[in-house]
Amino acid sequence: MAQEETFTIDQGADVAIQLHLVNTDGSPKNLTNHLMSAKMKKNFNSDSADTTDFVAAIMTPPTDGIVTLSLTNTQTDALKAGRYVYDVEMTFSDSDSNTIIERVLEGRIAVSPSVTR
Repeated sequence: MAQEETFTIDQGADVAIQLHLVNTDGSPKNLTNHLMSAKMKKNFNSDSADTTDFVAAIMTPPTDGIVTLSLTNTQTDALKAGRYVYDVEMTFSDSDSNTIIERVLEGRIAVSPSVTR
């Protein structure tokens, strides 16, 4: 089950959110051969045209379990102020070569309006 977290981001600003993924014993999650993806929408029923994709980068070394989610100031400037929903998914292949997709984080994002544009 995914963890839940609420974030506030500023409209028109660059955003970077660093995630530290850990195993149940508290050790860093080894993200070697894993892919990460993250998206946000105005609501769960929004169509794909209303979706904003984060850049989801696994940091080096992947054995540290650190992922950075980022949005450019151009992306956040295009967002309307208000509430959004998001999630972060991890994709990997198990020992039988089955593709496994796991949601690791989800929640809400509040976009704070900008005065200076």
